Amino acid sequence: MSTISTLLQILFVSIIIFFISGRLIGSNVNLFRRVLSVIISVSFTTFVFWYTFVRENTQYHTEDGVVSVATLLWIGSMLLISMLIYLFFELFDPIALDENTGRYSEKKTIFRKALNYWRYQKRLRTVFKVAVTNGITRTVKYARSRDTDRQLAIALRSTLEESGGIFIKFGQVLSTRKELFSPIFIEELKKLQQKVSPMTFDEVKRILKENFSCEIDEVFSFFDEKPLAAASIGQVHRAVLKNSHEEVVVKILRPQVKTIMREDLSILLEFADWITTKSQWAESFGFKSLAEGFANSMKEETDFEIEARNMIQIRNILKRSKLNVKIPQVYEELSNENILVMEYVKGVSISDLDKIEDLSFERKELARTIVYSYLEQALISGIFHADPHPGNISVNPETGEVAILDFGAVCRLSGQQQEGLKLFFMGIQQGDSSLLYDAISLLIKNKNEINRQELEQAIGQILLKITYVNKVPTDETIYSIFTVIRESGLQFYSSVSLALRVIITLDGTINMIDPTFNIFEEAKKFTNDYMKSSLRKPITEPIETMEKMQEELAILIPNLRKIPRRIDQLIRKVEDGKVILHHDIFSDKTNSKFVTQLFSKFVLLMVGITFGIISTALLAISQFIETAYAIYLNTAAYLGLFLCSILLVRLSIQAIRDMKRRD
Repeated sequence: MSTISTLLQILFVSIIIFFISGRLIGSNVNLFRRVLSVIISVSFTTFVFWYTFVRENTQYHTEDGVVSVATLLWIGSMLLISMLIYLFFELFDPIALDENTGRYSEKKTIFRKALNYWRYQKRLRTVFKVAVTNGITRTVKYARSRDTDRQLAIALRSTLEESGGIFIKFGQVLSTRKELFSPIFIEELKKLQQKVSPMTFDEVKRILKENFSCEIDEVFSFFDEKPLAAASIGQVHRAVLKNSHEEVVVKILRPQVKTIMREDLSILLEFADWITTKSQWAESFGFKSLAEGFANSMKEETDFEIEARNMIQIRNILKRSKLNVKIPQVYEELSNENILVMEYVKGVSISDLDKIEDLSFERKELARTIVYSYLEQALISGIFHADPHPGNISVNPETGEVAILDFGAVCRLSGQQQEGLKLFFMGIQQGDSSLLYDAISLLIKNKNEINRQELEQAIGQILLKITYVNKVPTDETIYSIFTVIRESGLQFYSSVSLALRVIITLDGTINMIDPTFNIFEEAKKFTNDYMKSSLRKPITEPIETMEKMQEELAILIPNLRKIPRRIDQLIRKVEDGKVILHHDIFSDKTNSKFVTQLFSKFVLLMVGITFGIISTALLAISQFIETAYAIYLNTAAYLGLFLCSILLVRLSIQAIRDMKRRD
C-alpha cells in the first residue's frame, strides 16, 4: 500500500514539475520534448534520491507536517534537471526548413521523428565525410593562387557529385553563375551530370488519376506514353483534350520529389553554413546565400501552381507587345501543384536551329526579338522569365514565332532596380564609368558604404578592357563587375544578381543564333526607343494620356488642397516653439522591440549572476559560523544558487531559439 502511495506522490510531483518547467522555459514549448524531459528527470533524480538517501534512512518521513530538506532538494533537482534536458534537446535539434528560407518543419509521430532524425544525421555525416575526403576544407583554407583555385574547383565538384541528389542540381545551377565564379570553377561544375530515368507510364497514370480523380481517357482523347522530356523534378507528355480536342502539354511532378528535396535541402544548407565558417573564400562569395536562394527556387519549382501563376502573369504582360513572342496558355481547371496542363506550341529548340536548312526569317532579327522581349519584360513591367537557356526558348521555323517555356523561375525588379538596370546597359555600351556608378548605386543594398572615387576608378579599369572591341564580352564584363562589388564590401540585391545572371544566360543563348549579336548595344537601342516612344505617347495616344492624367490628378488634388492649411499650421507651431525634430533608435518599432528584449535579457542575466554571487558569499560566510544561523545561511545560499541556475537555463534556451529563428 505504501508503494502505491509513494508512486502516486511521485506522479503528483511529476505533474507539478511538468507545469512549472513549462512556464519557466517559455512559450512555444514542444510537448513531446517537455514530457520526455520530465520523465527522464523524475526517473534519474528519484533513483539517485533513493540510492543515496532513502535506502540508508528506512524511517524517512516528514516530521510535524514539514517537508524535509532532502525532499525539497530532490524536487528542486528534478525541476532543474528537466529544464537542462530540455535545453539539451533544443541545442541538438536539427534546424528544419521554414516557408521563407526553405527550412522545413512538419508534425510527425514520435517514431517518424526519431527515424528521420537518424537518417538526417547519417546523411549529414556522409556529406561532411565526402567533403573532408576530397580535401575541400584544406583547399578552401588556402584558396589564393590559380593552382589552388583549380584544386578547390575539383574538390567542390567531386563533393557535390559524390553527395548526389540535390547537390548535383545545386552544382549545375552554380555552373551558370558566370558573374560570380571564375572560368576554372565554371569549367569543372559543368562536368556535373545527373542521370534521370523517366517514370513508367503506369506511374504516370497513377499520378494523373490521384490528381484528376478519374481515368486518363476521361480527360484526354490521346496521351503519349513516351515523354517529350524527363528531368529530376518531373517529366512532360503530349496529349489532346477530350472535350475541346486541343493539343496540350502535361507536366507531371515526380512522386516523393518534395520530401526528398526538402530533406536534402536542409542538409545542403547545413553544408553551406559549415563551409562558410571554414573559409573566407566561401563567405566572400556568399556561398550560404547561394544555397538559401537555391532552396527557395527549388520550393517554387516543385509547386506547379506557382509556375502556372508566373505563366499567366507574363502572358498578360506581353498581350500588348508587338513582338512575335508567345507564352503558352495555362488550363487552370486541369492544373494544380502536381500537374500543369498548358497549350502545345509548335517549334524547335534554339539549340536545334542549325539542323534546319531553310529558315523563313533572319537570325539577327530572331535574336533581336528574343532580347527585346526580355528587355520589355524586365525594364517596363519588372517581371521576367529567369531561365533563358536554349532548351526553354523555341521558334516556329515557318512563322518565326518565339515561344518561351518553363516558368519555374521568374525574377521581379522594383522601379528603382529597373532604372538602375537601364543605366547599367547604357553605361557599359557608352564606356561611361560615372553612368555605371549611378547604375550600381541603385542596384546594391549598402549604397551608403560606397567610396565613389575608388569604385569609379575600378569600374573605369573594367571599361578600358572592353573599349574598342567589336563585341563586349558579356560574361567577363559582369564577372569583373561582381568581383569589384564583392571586394568593395558591397552586395547586389538578390533580384539584381538574378537579373544579371539572366543576361549572361541569355547572351549564351543568343550567341547560338547569331555570334555577332551585341546584347549591350541592343539594350541601349531598346532603352532609347522606349524613352522616345514615351515622349511621343501624349501625341499619338491623346485620349489614353488624358485619362491617365485625370486619374493621377484625382489622387493628387485632395492632398494639394490640404497643403496651404498644413503650411499655416506648421508656421504657427514654429512661431510657438512647438516644433521639435526628434529621431532615435526607439522611433522604429523593430529597433525598439529588439533593444527592449535585449535589455530584459540583460536584466535577467544580471539578476541570475547576482543570486549566484550572493549565494556563494553566504556559503563562504556560513563556514565561519558555528551557531544555528549557519543552517539558515546554507538554506538561503542553496535556494539562491537554485534560482540562479533556473534563470541561466531559461536564458540559454531563449538564446538558442533566437539563433534558430529567421525573421
